[in-house]
Parts: sequence; structure tokens; C-alpha cells
Amino acid sequence: MNQYHSRFPFLLFAQRLLSLILIALFLSACLAGGADSDEHLEAKVGQMLLIGFRGLEVDESSSIVRDIREGRVGGVIIFDYDVALRSPVRNVASPEQLGKLVADLRAASHGAPLFVAIDQEGGRVNRLKERYGFPPTVSQGWLGGQNDPRLTGEYAHRTAKTLSGLGINVNLAPVVDVNVNPDNPVIGKLERSFSADPHTVAIHAAAVIAGHQTEGVLTALKHFPGHGSSTTDSHLGFTDVTRTWVEKELEPYRAILRTTGADMIMTAHVFNARLDPDWPATLSRATMQGLLRDQMGYQGVIISDDMQMQAITDHYDLETALEQTILAGADVIIFGNNLVYDEDIAQKAGEIILDLVREGRVPEWRIHQSYSRIMHLKSRLAARGKMECRLCDAY
Repeated sequence: MNQYHSRFPFLLFAQRLLSLILIALFLSACLAGGADSDEHLEAKVGQMLLIGFRGLEVDESSSIVRDIREGRVGGVIIFDYDVALRSPVRNVASPEQLGKLVADLRAASHGAPLFVAIDQEGGRVNRLKERYGFPPTVSQGWLGGQNDPRLTGEYAHRTAKTLSGLGINVNLAPVVDVNVNPDNPVIGKLERSFSADPHTVAIHAAAVIAGHQTEGVLTALKHFPGHGSSTTDSHLGFTDVTRTWVEKELEPYRAILRTTGADMIMTAHVFNARLDPDWPATLSRATMQGLLRDQMGYQGVIISDDMQMQAITDHYDLETALEQTILAGADVIIFGNNLVYDEDIAQKAGEIILDLVREGRVPEWRIHQSYSRIMHLKSRLAARGKMECRLCDAY
């Protein structure tokens, strides 16, 4: 219980009541019967897209601001390095600069809160580096080696407090990949896995989730159904884990879903013929709907990994990738716009999805289903925001 709640218990009750009321309002809007008009359907599709952009600052003429204002995106993702340009100038220069950038982005959003996401795992995957004026971080591998969940929780809370102070409300962490292959170029070698022991992974991941919850920052478990055994990097091309993947890679997900639960679960672009002989996980209904939802009971938001990674783009056109990931069960679809850059990607993706619905290739109820899950999650951000405003007024 935080300092306000310990001094004023009624505020905790009020916050919970407000959250329930907002959830009810959001869901009642979602569940209003009948087929959607084109305008409503377009707004729902927009909530499914989370987009990267260029710039240390934005204004009314910025394409990302227009996309937010016109409802073409429901979230943005922050990077510190522009991969396509091989430039250190992207979205991050200092705490003050980033705080203003995020505030301007959020101000452009009307209605539901804007997801502002970042990959702030710590260690090698760290967008808020010391050279920009942010606190030092450590890797998940280092924390797993210390094997002190309290220490992991302390680092997680420090990270979440930094993010919350900047207005960033989604951390695409923790990594719950089991370190099956320590030589894995994208997980093990980068010290992104807590451990080769799934129980240890689950305990430390739960500590990360709890540390973020205290600051109202959402988290995403990644990369389902497991990237820890791969021998190649899905950023760079086709990644087949059929022969290396083991059942224990699912254990951290099962443990967390039984206990703390998950705000979001991110898919991997790995191909596993034992789970689906035709599609990689991000495009696989057997993996996402059949395994994660039906067998493991997860009913929350599924978020894709970046759809511009070469494991997808080298093998599927944009229309096929969007059709398959939505049919498979993805709710939020990421276009990081960093490996390649397309200023119009939000509009292009949105129009493709709308056409897929109009042609009957994607049922309208799938859009409604994802929208409902997203709004349910965003209602928690709205509730926290309203309570923080009331607390500010009270002091």
C-alpha cells in the first residue's frame, strides 16, 4: 500500500471503485450491439496499432501526431537509436526532452489513453542510457545470477518509477525466455534471460511485474511460446526452433498466469512445426488461440513482436501478415518503424485491415474482440490517471 493509501484507506477504495466504473463504461461502449459503422470500425482498428516514429520533438505537423489525433494508432513505441539510418538520434536525448515528447504525444490523444511503450529490460536492451542522463541498469541475466527476487524487484521499481515519471505507461518486459541455449545470439548472449531454470525465471519475472504495478506501468511477458532455444535472430530472418524448443519454455507463463497474471503477452516470430507446421507463432492460430488462450487460459491482450522484423517481412507480404496475425489472435500489432521506416505505415496497415474486414477475410467480431481487450486494459490507465489528478488536488 503506498503512502497515500496507508494514510487514507478510503482513497484505495475510491480508486478501485473508479477503476470498476471506468471498465464498465469502456466495455458498455465496446459491447453496444450491431455492426459497426465504418467510422467506428476504423477507430477500433486504430487502437490495435502501435507505431514507432522519428523525432526528438513533435508538433501539430508531425505525422505521428496526425495519426494519433485522427485515431489511426492506439500507441507509440520509443527508441533511442535509429537502426535504418544508423543514427543515435531517434526519440531520446535527455529526461527533460523525453518527458516533453511523451506529454505532447499523450496530449494529442482524445478519449482512451495512449499506450506509450518502450523496451526497457536493462543491460543491453536499454533505451534510457546513462549518457542521456538516466540511472544505470543491469541485465536480467545478471539479476538471475544474483538470484535475489527482492533485488530484482528493487531494480524493477526503479525502472518503473523512471518510466512513470516520463509518462511512459508500457514496458515491453520482462523477458521470460528460458536460457535453453546460452549461445542464442538474441537472448542468451545478450543476457536477456534470467535463468535456464523456468522456476527461477518465473519468480524474477513476477518481481518485475510487481515492481511496475506499484507505479502503474503495464508490462508484457515475452517472447511466447519461447525464444530461448533458438540459434538465430528473428530480427534477421527465418528462425526455426522445431528441434531445439522444449516444453519447459512454457512453464514461466503457466506459473505467472496462476499467480500474478499478465497485462500483455508478446509473441515470438519463431517457427515451431511441433506447434504449427505452417505458420510462425505470431501468425499461428494454433499457437496463440489454441495453446495460449484455449489450453493455458490466458484471456488478456496479446501483442505482436515488431512486424517489420525479417522473420516476417522476408516471407510474407503486409496483407498476409496482418490477416494471419489477427486471425491468430493478436490484439495489438507493433510496427516499430525502426528496422525500416515508413511514415505512412499506420494508414497503410489500417486500410489493409479494414479491407480485410469488408471482404470477409477477417470477421468483424475479431476486431471488436481485440478492441474490448485493449479498452479493458486502458481503463486501468485511465483510472490511475484520474486518481492521480484527484490526489494532486487534495494536496
